[in-house]
Amino acid sequence: MTLARLMAIPACLTTLTMAEVRREPLSAAKGAQAPTTAPAEARFGAMRRAMVDQQLKARGIRSEAVLAAVAKVPRHRFVRPTDAELAYSDRPLPIGSGQTISQPFIVAYMTEALDVARDEKVLEIGTGSGYQAAVLAELAREVYTIEIIPELAERARALLQELGYRNVHVRVGDGYLGWPEAQPFDGIMVTAAPDQVPEPLVQQLAPNGHMAIPVGRGVQKLLVISKTSRGVVRQETLDVLFVPLVRKPR
Repeated sequence: MTLARLMAIPACLTTLTMAEVRREPLSAAKGAQAPTTAPAEARFGAMRRAMVDQQLKARGIRSEAVLAAVAKVPRHRFVRPTDAELAYSDRPLPIGSGQTISQPFIVAYMTEALDVARDEKVLEIGTGSGYQAAVLAELAREVYTIEIIPELAERARALLQELGYRNVHVRVGDGYLGWPEAQPFDGIMVTAAPDQVPEPLVQQLAPNGHMAIPVGRGVQKLLVISKTSRGVVRQETLDVLFVPLVRKPR
């Protein structure tokens, strides 16, 4: 997908943080991994298809591959049991540890911006619930994802394995530094906002690759960064609100 195509989507303020995140015991959070009954799965499937039609297609997402990926991944499995009925609404939801699962539109928008091919390798910074990694895994050959909060990383790893995503590799670590030994990456997605674009991530981006990253404090700019034969090209797209990118203390 070209940058011109990206800019054709009207800019909007996309809220990706929650003012308050309720604390729940770890056992309740792990309950999000519990399977649901066949009738419930059918109902959630209908909700998921409606989400794709009403929230994604209606707002300009055109990639058939991205739409199919989002239509397949069971988003209700990646949220807390108490939030399952809200999983397909156009909003972020808290997942514990002060983090959120991004709203469906922004997941699809950023995924479309990477223009991932089936034989490509993608890096995600900020695993969170694991939902974005699952969407990417439907499109890419391999997904490498880094989460700085151990309990979130372990929960996401377990759920992704349970759902059959064998092409996702989860690591606990400082996402600012990327995953050097697995570089280069054809696409890099950052789901938390640094103050500036991390240079290690730019270096780990493959030629002709794309990075989607929110940058700044307060209201941030979602940047799409491309490595071209002319050098690194940066394009501002949406105004967004992501949680800050957390780093390990130095």
